[in-house]
Formats: sequence, C-alpha cells, structure tokens
Amino acid sequence: MTRQQDKIFIRGLEIECIIGFIDWERRVKQKVVLDIELPVDCAHTAKTDAVADTLDYKQVVDQVVELIADSSFMLVETMAQKVAELIIQNFSVNWVRVVVNKPGAIRELRDVGVSIERYRDDGGLLADK
Repeated sequence: MTRQQDKIFIRGLEIECIIGFIDWERRVKQKVVLDIELPVDCAHTAKTDAVADTLDYKQVVDQVVELIADSSFMLVETMAQKVAELIIQNFSVNWVRVVVNKPGAIRELRDVGVSIERYRDDGGLLADK
C-alpha cells in the first residue's frame, strides 16, 4: 500500500504588489491571493510535538510576502515560478504547489490565476514532473 503524502497548506495569503503589463497596472498596487501546499511528515511531527520537526509555515509566509511585496511582476506565471523557486531553495521540501489568484483582473470574473507544481531535482533545482 502506498502512503499518501501529508501536506501543510497556506490558503488565502493576500499581498499587495505591482502585477500586470498594462500601463495603469505598473503604477498601482493590486492584491494577489496565494495558496501554497508543501509536503510534510505529520506522523513524525505528531510523535515529537516539536516545531523543529516540521516545516515552519510562518517562515514560508514571511519569505513569500517579502519576495512579492518587493517585486514587480508582469505575469502571474512568473510570480508563481519565483515563489516555487524560493520555497524549493530555502526549505527542505521535494515539491511545492503554488496557486496565484489575481482578483478583479477581468471585470466579469471573481478572479483568474495560475496553479503550478514544481519538484526538486537531484541538483536542488526545479524540474517539472
């Protein structure tokens, strides 16, 4: 029997940033909303009940907020890729799922965005599965 991977999830992370390629979008900060999933071994962590034995999601959030708030992306695809790279490089995870929503990007929609999954290859770089 194959064991399903446990996950930590971060949902609804709202960040104000410059995002978009239209002239007005380059001048006005807009809200993006991120959802992130990361693999963890909850069984091991539950035995020790120690934060040192799990992924500190507050550190993940702090680093993602710093990256996005201080950046200026044209595309949500680029933002999602940079977030995935940051997490793979700075945390001991083998994969990450990043969803970036851009609410209000199109008047008729609640939101629009992208969802990506990236994996650590043997060299510590990102690879598509």
